Order: sequence, then structure tokens, then C-alpha cells
Amino acid sequence: MTSTFARISLAAALLLSAAALAQTDSAASPLPPAPSASTPAITNPGGVKVGTINLEQAIFATNEGQRDFDALSKKLEPKQNELKGKNDELEGLKKQLNTQGDKLNDQARSTLVKQIEQKQKSLDRDVQDARDDAQSQQNEIAQRILQKLGPMLVKYASDNKFGVILDTSNPWPNGPVIWADPSSVDITKTIVDAYNAQSGVAPPPRPAAAAKPPATTPARPAGQTTTPSTK
Repeated sequence: MTSTFARISLAAALLLSAAALAQTDSAASPLPPAPSASTPAITNPGGVKVGTINLEQAIFATNEGQRDFDALSKKLEPKQNELKGKNDELEGLKKQLNTQGDKLNDQARSTLVKQIEQKQKSLDRDVQDARDDAQSQQNEIAQRILQKLGPMLVKYASDNKFGVILDTSNPWPNGPVIWADPSSVDITKTIVDAYNAQSGVAPPPRPAAAAKPPATTPARPAGQTTTPSTK
């Protein structure tokens, strides 16, 4: 699923509360050790160690996120199919108006136009309701994961002496980061790996590999093209 849920407005508040939790929770499960030469980090001239994380990407990348968003997608399929059916019906009426409108008498044409308008308004409402419902359920999943991921992120930053962690979910100019080298400062994968290790949720099954074509194919007669016959 591409990133479709709204930017998480509670992220800052959750991380602030997570900071307090990280300071008092001495029994928390250990996170990755202090940085080594391969740990992504950068220190500015003032001595503050800076890191970045794409929170939105992290939420989707966790095993739990992949599992729950995939389940939600399957749950929403019947509604999507219903809306597609209504849209196909509406498009059929529009096509009928375009192709036969000039052949209809005034009353028949007026009735068809009114029917199209009513169905369009009904479809627009249904689509908006479905979008709002999907948005709400997506946000519920995202915020549930973020509530658990936030304390882990704060503890990791504290243990590894980061002075600043910036969220790169929202690209510049809407977000604070103009540019950052992921290989130098990004800790998204580190946090996702730590989250997966503590969550106990197994990785989602990979799609079955596509069937391999036969080792050999019959030779094509000379001059024969690959264009299908229209007969």
C-alpha cells in the first residue's frame, strides 16, 4: 500500500511523553548498542549528534504494520468493489446521454440528466464516507504502532547520545529537512528492526514466485509475427 494515511498529528506529543517514559523505565528491553563505525550519525560543529527517521515509512515497514495494513486493505475490498460498480453504472448512463441525448425527447433527456445528477451526488457521498472510514482505520493502526515505537526511538536516541532526531516523513518545504544522506544519518531501519524484534510479529509471507517459462519454446516459422490473430 502506498502511503495514504494522513500525517500523524500526535507524533510530537507521543514522542514527548515517550521521553519521560524512557527516563523512568529502567526495565525496558535493551535496544541496539552504542554506535560503532557503521552506526548512522553525524555531528555538527557544535557537537550535537543528529539523526533522521522517516516515521511514516517506519510504521509501514514494521511486520505489524505490514500485517495490519494488508488486513485492512482486504477488509475494504468489498466496499471498493461496490463503489466501482456504482461508478460503472454512472459512466454507462453518461455514455448513454452522450450517444443518444440528441435522439431523446425533452422529457426523456431531462429524466436521464436528473438520474445522472442524483447518482453522481450519491456516489460522491459514498466515496467520501468510504475515504473517511479508511482514513480513520489507517490512522488507528498508525497511532497504535507509533505509541509503541515512540518510546523505543527516544530510548535509542538517548542510549546512543543523539542530540536531535528529525522526522523526514514530510518532504521539504512542508517538512524541516531539506536534504539528508540516509547512509550517514538515517536510523529508520535500525528502529524498525528493533521494533520487530520486540513485537514478536512474524514477517508477512512473501508472494509466491511467478511460474518460470518453459526451458524451450517451439521455433516460430519464418516470417510469422507475434501479433495475435483477429479472426
